Amino acid sequence: MADDMANVDVDVNVDVNGDVGAGTSGTSGSDAGARDGEAVSRFVERFAAQLTDAGMQRMAARVFAQLLASDGAAMTSAELGEALRISPAAVSGAVSYLTQVNMVSREREPGSRRDRYVLHNELWYETFTRRDQVLTLWEKTLREGAATLGTDSPAGARVAETAAFFEFMQGEMLGLMDRWRTHRATLGLGPAGRSL
Repeated sequence: MADDMANVDVDVNVDVNGDVGAGTSGTSGSDAGARDGEAVSRFVERFAAQLTDAGMQRMAARVFAQLLASDGAAMTSAELGEALRISPAAVSGAVSYLTQVNMVSREREPGSRRDRYVLHNELWYETFTRRDQVLTLWEKTLREGAATLGTDSPAGARVAETAAFFEFMQGEMLGLMDRWRTHRATLGLGPAGRSL
């Protein structure tokens, strides 16, 4: 499916500055005017298809990819709808899912009644941290299951090995995130934040 989506032509609105979508949140910044709106749209659709293939809801994946591709990492519902050519109801459903899984948050636009949907700061770090919490819960349950089944039985040994795998993953994940922070500091990307 990802390969199919890579070849889909998607119409997007591109303003005179080359910004994708509505307003300045699509692609603002020093090089935004040089961006090819159609190429950005193809990237958004291709990455969204890959996220969908990995198990994310399709519309949520599209909204997430669009937010990721916007320099401000924030867009209104109208901007998302226009950029992705989807209905307000589709945006609402996607944002509801993304909010529930803590991938985006809702912020009130200053001086307006409109909400902006914003990618979380250090999104990937937060995602892996939450995954670590899930692994802790699974490990605990699996250890209890192994004890219940008896580690000398084939099922108990299999469950105990799975618990040991999750324990190993957690230790590696903590070290990996520490190494990422150190590595990120060498990249010259500026402070963590909306730049992710």
